[in-house]
Amino acid sequence: MGRITTRRTVVRVTVDHEPRRRQDTLAVEEPLEIRVSGEPLAVTMRTPGQDVELAAGFLVSEGIVARGEHFHTAIHCGGPGTGGGENTYNVLDIALAPGIAPPPPEAARAFYTTSSCGLCGKRSIEAVRTVSAYDVAADTTRVTPALLATLPETLRDHQAVFDKTGGLHAAGLFEAATGELLVLREDVGRHNAVDKVVGWALLNNDLPLTGTVLQVSGRASFELAQKVVMAGIPVLTAVSAASSLAVDLAEEAGLTLVGFLRGESMNIYAHPERVDGAASPA
Repeated sequence: MGRITTRRTVVRVTVDHEPRRRQDTLAVEEPLEIRVSGEPLAVTMRTPGQDVELAAGFLVSEGIVARGEHFHTAIHCGGPGTGGGENTYNVLDIALAPGIAPPPPEAARAFYTTSSCGLCGKRSIEAVRTVSAYDVAADTTRVTPALLATLPETLRDHQAVFDKTGGLHAAGLFEAATGELLVLREDVGRHNAVDKVVGWALLNNDLPLTGTVLQVSGRASFELAQKVVMAGIPVLTAVSAASSLAVDLAEEAGLTLVGFLRGESMNIYAHPERVDGAASPA
C-alpha cells in the first residue's frame, strides 16, 4: 500500500487473557496543501494517493473549475525542477488553463481542513452555497429501490484499504441504470473521498455526472451534498443519517438525497420522484 498504510506496535488486551504486543496496520494521515499558481488555497488532512484527483475535485466543489479543459497541470512542490529540497509530496501546485480566473484571495480557507470537517475555516454558510455550473434538477435519472439497496455492500466489498485498517471512509460512483461501479476512492476524510471521485471525473472530462449515484460510507453532510450538486450528480445515498442543512440544499438544488440505506430499507429526504414507487407514499 506504500504511503497509504503504515505499521505500528500496539498492545492487544482481551478480558481474562494476558495482554500481548502485536503489529497493527494504520491508515496514513498527512497534510496536503493545495496551491493555485503558487498561492495557497487550502490545507486538508488526507490519505496520500490520488492527490491530483483530490485537488481537482476540491476546485470543482469551490466553483473554480467545472470542466476538464479548465485544469491544466499539477506538480508536487519540492520535487525536481522546483528549487526545493526533498519532495514530501504534501504540497500540490495547480496551474489552471489559460483564461481561467484564479480563485480570489478571500477564497483561501482561514484554517486547515480536517479529516472530519471539510468546512472548517469557512466564514459563513453563504460562502459555500456556490452556484453550480450544472442543473441537477433537470436530470431525469430514475433508480429502483432494489438497485439502491445493493450499493452499500458493493461499496464495502471494494474498500481494499479499509479491509487492512478499518479506518477509512469511501465514496463510490455508480451508474444509476445498471448499478455498475465506475470508480471508488478511500480517504480518512469523507469529503476527500468525494473530492477524489469528482476529480477523477473532471480529469476524464466526464462532468457533469448525469445518470449516476454517489454512495458514501458515512453520513450525508451539507458539504457532501454541495460537492455532489457541483459535480452534477442527481442522487446521493448514505448508510447513515443526513443533516438538516444537507436536506435543505438537496430540496433547493433538485438532488435526491437518501440516508440510512441499510439492507432493504432507506429514508428519502428530498426528491423521492427519482426513486421508483416512492413519489406517492401511503
